[in-house]
Amino acid sequence: MNARRSGLGWHLLLAPIALAFAVPFVWLVLSSVMSDAEINRFPPALWPKGIHLDGYRYMLGNALFPRWFGNSLIVASVAVLSNLLLGALGGYAFARMRFGGSRLMLGLMLATMVVPFQLTMIPTFLVMKWLGLIDTLGALILPSLVTPFAVFLFRQFFLSLPREMEEAAWIDGCSRLRVLFSIVLPLSRPALATVAVLTFLTTWNDLTWPLIAINHDTRYTLQLGLTTFQGLHHTKWSAVMAGNVITVLPVLVAFLLAQKTFVQALTSSGIKG
Repeated sequence: MNARRSGLGWHLLLAPIALAFAVPFVWLVLSSVMSDAEINRFPPALWPKGIHLDGYRYMLGNALFPRWFGNSLIVASVAVLSNLLLGALGGYAFARMRFGGSRLMLGLMLATMVVPFQLTMIPTFLVMKWLGLIDTLGALILPSLVTPFAVFLFRQFFLSLPREMEEAAWIDGCSRLRVLFSIVLPLSRPALATVAVLTFLTTWNDLTWPLIAINHDTRYTLQLGLTTFQGLHHTKWSAVMAGNVITVLPVLVAFLLAQKTFVQALTSSGIKG
């Protein structure tokens, strides 16, 4: 009975908070089916008088919109796959292997997590320019191939796994790579899902770096392309709202598919240091 009351109390507390977070998304969806006149009206309309799909038609009828969507999908997909592979390799090395300077390297890697992007923006641009990648999708992919967060989360999750099965595989002659891919990673689905979703969300929603690294509109990502619908004197808000709804949908679907693994992964990653 006490546990039930405690659960009810938490639901009563969290329900209004969840509703507050849901209000902007609901308003975004409603605004996407309003006319420009309704959106620009003051005071703003809270409910559409009818279903207007002009914003969606305008957005989907734009010849560059599919290309922007494809560019974002390519960049986000490559970033997710590389973070899963390289993050798992780095995390396993820090979790199971002891080598000279490993703790120092781990500390330096974690220290980069607190460095704001604004400080590394110019050096990253100069490196991409030296490599000849400016105004290409490579300039968006290369800096996102692996993140310190992915390595750290994998390391912490691997530390929570028992060593017995790995040691048995080593006795049978398995290499470390085979142990990682055949035994450790199948047990690490929560960490894999968490890194995949968070990397996808971060890369998909990034605007600052594409704004700096990309010049030609055919190489725009979806977030950067949406900014072209906002002008100094005129903004087609129905198209902007419709584009934002389309942009949010892949992230929302990815999160809903992986939400059950988030708590397990983040809880396990904090067990051992």
